[in-house]
Amino acid sequence: MYDCVEALAVPRRLHDVTNRGACALRKAGCGPRYGPRCGALPCAWPGAAPHGAETQSSSSEEMVPNSPSPPPPPRVYKPCFVCSDKSSGYHYGVSSCEGCKGFFRRSIQKNMVYTCHRDKNCQINKVTRNRCQFCRLQKCFEVGMSKEAVRNDRNKKKKEVKEEAADSPELSPALEELIQKVSRAHQETFPSLCQLGKYTMSSSAQHRVQLDPGLWDKFSELATKCIIKIVEFAKRLPGFTALSIADQITLLKAACLDILMLRICTRYTPEQDTMTFSDGLTLNRTQMHNAGFGPLTDLVFAFAGQLLPLEMDDTETGLLSAICLICGDRQDLEEPEQVERLQEPLLEALRVYARRRRPSKPHMFPRMLMKITDLRGISTKGAERAITLKMEIPGPMPPLIREMLENPEMFEEEPPGPPRSP
Repeated sequence: MYDCVEALAVPRRLHDVTNRGACALRKAGCGPRYGPRCGALPCAWPGAAPHGAETQSSSSEEMVPNSPSPPPPPRVYKPCFVCSDKSSGYHYGVSSCEGCKGFFRRSIQKNMVYTCHRDKNCQINKVTRNRCQFCRLQKCFEVGMSKEAVRNDRNKKKKEVKEEAADSPELSPALEELIQKVSRAHQETFPSLCQLGKYTMSSSAQHRVQLDPGLWDKFSELATKCIIKIVEFAKRLPGFTALSIADQITLLKAACLDILMLRICTRYTPEQDTMTFSDGLTLNRTQMHNAGFGPLTDLVFAFAGQLLPLEMDDTETGLLSAICLICGDRQDLEEPEQVERLQEPLLEALRVYARRRRPSKPHMFPRMLMKITDLRGISTKGAERAITLKMEIPGPMPPLIREMLENPEMFEEEPPGPPRSP
């Protein structure tokens, strides 16, 4: 039997800590240092006359002010040649949507080999495009997508990164050591997708139901193990165990759902629309719904899809998880200033690492931080979902899951009221 205090190896009688309500961001971002800058620079055209100045034509005709040119009409592309979805432009030689562009690029770069389970003539459209990768790739070739364009694009990006590497920020020895420790803590408590031997369950894979007891039992077992790994990850972070035990528990209870959601969403496979757990169990969207996610399912899958363009590696995921955890704006902290001091080098480490990894994309760091806000919103809805889930599951809520939620009292049975008078 695990609970939050036992996972930290501390006697419960010394520390009775509870959180009061779901935490919400009190400010945009995790620190004032990285807030948005307001204001805009004035714009001046080269050679423009000062405001109010007049010019005179050589023919002494009456001055007629030049009217500004109308803006060009928005560019409209043909629908995606592969699936007929809305096109975002010409990619690899044809008009295509972002989904088919990314699918074709990944397929070529990774030399993917697909199999069709029908007659190799599946219909590919906006709805069916994820059902058969073999026929989707064949359709990409048929409409004219070019392998060489993918390779040339990749070589061009490598050249740009090499040219701009000189502008990348330098890593101090202290920051480099911090990045290595956080990355190691993450990788040793969360195996990457390529390390897992995937397996599936046939249970309720086609139709959504309120709850599949078999899937719930498996999911709750894996969620409990994941929470234990998150506690282990926290204890490996430099400086975390130097905080008071009460603050360690407060931070873990507040951020556990955030990190759990971030971790499962990094194991999203868009081509199959599936998510994979740490033991290799792979569930599709319907099964995730039936396992207990319920109305939260589509929100979680949408967030997973939004993570894909960031292309975060294990180090960035580990640093973002650490920033989620060590955040001084959590309620009921005894020493929030100490927590903020501990978070500051983590923010700097992620900023420098992300910039060095993508010299041509300086906006990636703030985009990653914005995901913390999204995670907190999902976690708040997750805590609300847990209330209704309690009434659907066949038995009690697993103790460690209950302990890590911010209001464990909501799972207690209501005391019987006075008998009603006839």
